[in-house]
Amino acid sequence: MTVTNELWRHPDPQSTQMWKFLEHVNSKYGLQLNDYPSLYKWSVDNVAAFWEEAWHFTGIRHSKLFDEVLPKNAPMFPRPDFFAGARLNFAENLLFPGNAQVNGSDVAVITATENDEHLTETTWDELREQVRQCSNALRAAGVKENSVVAGFVANHVQALVALLSAASLGAIWTGISPDNGVSAVLDRLVQIKPKVLFSDNATLYNGKEWSGKAKTLEVVEALQKHGLELVVVVKGLQNFETGLDEIRAKGVKAEEYDEFLHSSPKEEPLVFAQLPPTHPLYVLYSSGTTGLPKAIVHTAAGTLLQHKKELFIHSNLSPRSRMLYYTTTSWMMHHWSVSSLSCGASLVLYSGSPFRPHGYLSLPRLLSSLKVTHFGTSAAYLTTLEANNVRPIDPVHNLDLSSLEAIYSTAAPLPPSTFAFVYTAFPSTINLASITGGTDIISLFGAPCPLLPVRAGEVQCAGLGMAISVIDSASDASDPRPVDPVGSEGDLVCLKPFPCQPLTFFGPGGDDKYRAAYFERFGTAMWHHGDFVRMNPSTGALVMLGRSDGVLKPAGVRFGSAEIYNVLTRFFASEVEDAVCVGRRCEFDRDETVCLFVVMVPGKSFSSELRDRIKNVIKRELSPRHVPGVVEECGPAGIPRTGNGKKIEVAVKQILSGLKVKTNASVANPEALEWFKTWAKAAEELLPK
Repeated sequence: MTVTNELWRHPDPQSTQMWKFLEHVNSKYGLQLNDYPSLYKWSVDNVAAFWEEAWHFTGIRHSKLFDEVLPKNAPMFPRPDFFAGARLNFAENLLFPGNAQVNGSDVAVITATENDEHLTETTWDELREQVRQCSNALRAAGVKENSVVAGFVANHVQALVALLSAASLGAIWTGISPDNGVSAVLDRLVQIKPKVLFSDNATLYNGKEWSGKAKTLEVVEALQKHGLELVVVVKGLQNFETGLDEIRAKGVKAEEYDEFLHSSPKEEPLVFAQLPPTHPLYVLYSSGTTGLPKAIVHTAAGTLLQHKKELFIHSNLSPRSRMLYYTTTSWMMHHWSVSSLSCGASLVLYSGSPFRPHGYLSLPRLLSSLKVTHFGTSAAYLTTLEANNVRPIDPVHNLDLSSLEAIYSTAAPLPPSTFAFVYTAFPSTINLASITGGTDIISLFGAPCPLLPVRAGEVQCAGLGMAISVIDSASDASDPRPVDPVGSEGDLVCLKPFPCQPLTFFGPGGDDKYRAAYFERFGTAMWHHGDFVRMNPSTGALVMLGRSDGVLKPAGVRFGSAEIYNVLTRFFASEVEDAVCVGRRCEFDRDETVCLFVVMVPGKSFSSELRDRIKNVIKRELSPRHVPGVVEECGPAGIPRTGNGKKIEVAVKQILSGLKVKTNASVANPEALEWFKTWAKAAEELLPK
């Protein structure tokens, strides 16, 4: 395998926190590490020592230090107890960052939208005061440790305040973006039964203002039966009503956000509950291919330390940094970017279309005017700029992007051509990093690295402390084998414990669901992540090839086929008998295409009118990002299944994506797979690239 041409190297790697950390390890342990590969090897060979050094080097604020980093010979499952005995608070670490000096009058957060005139700056002192007010108001409302607080909110400072306030009390926060439909919201929130719901009164997107009242009322009516006691409405758009009276009519207390904060007694201080490292912090949702989206519980210390490692050491964030990650509150990258505060960096929270109000230059203009240093986005956004030949650095645009140090791309593999394009469209001095991880670990397996070059098509490196490997996908569960030859494609696994492993899945049987999700395929000795990858033996970098399971990720939005099937069952049961929904992405495609194939009820016919109705209902009930790019009728053999009747989604996905299909005699109707091969070949020129 050849090494691709370098696109970038750091001009002064010894000035970075990564190099300082390497020197610290050398000094303390009498080593002579001199590059990233040697530092990485030390970190995965000495897991407990590495995480101890990461804790101190990144400045984890705590009231009590841990007694032990990790028990000797700790397994990956059951989840090992990292940092036993310590006491800390996640919100305190973000509002009063360790190892970073911030001035209370400096800007901590900027809230921006499509409306250029709607830009709000919040200083560190103001942010702390708002969290003081909100946390005390939540406490007065009965919120305590392990209560669930949910946000049906956009990416703005009020959502951040609610998140930090819940964390300060030891409550559990979960966020869902307002672009989700009622079914998608309830599939998630009914499982975890929030006590308090923050909700936007309206949303601005793509030049249009949308009332959120109707959806909020539906959500409240359902959640009231599951313990919802209070709704706090954020009035983001003044010309829309809050619906407070209608909410109260459903038997739930309701308050407007500003009034809720002002109800807090002025004499009540900001108090941070000092909690064990394994205390639950966030619930995120990982959609499997069957059943409801799984509610993953992430811990306070694991999330904090992993984020600080990635942001402070790998990304070199400091109080002079400014982070803008284009994301929604549902996405893991929202939580990741929020942790930038723990490095003393300021945070730009943006909600709205990335192409409003100035077309393709909307976000670049924001990067210029706010002097953003670290910009995060999806691969789909960058490929869109490439497809339309938009180069923000072109002098004709009169933008100043000299502050920009890094662009992070995730949610899907970044095509090699887009790597090269970005270095002509943005300053050539940036660290363009295609990064990869996921909701499951609320962080990264593949990370940026200032000590390594950027090469087209590659994730620079495996993150420190993350002992990843690539396993032959055809391996038996009892005998997982590394790919042979080295550099072949296979399944991404992690071989040693890491602190951001989830605590459990929320609700009854959570531990069993957790085990089934990550430790069923190859056993409890290794974490099976579900990504299909190739590791470059010449560089140690990763090449991402998509998912190895049935999870779909169009435009970076991760969901399971079950969400689509649920809509079909609810609204089309009289017409559609069965269906298979998979993501199709060939290695050089710009994005994943969701493909839905239906089997009609006997006597019913497939039509373009039905196709349009299916798309419209999915858009309404789930979100625009869930809408399949392809809706077609299956062939006469129907949907491929195993002998016990299980849909073989992965095989269909591999066929459509141009990968080798690894099946065996368990396929009950192999002629169905042959139909998909024929269909894929015929449709190859028609599907989006």
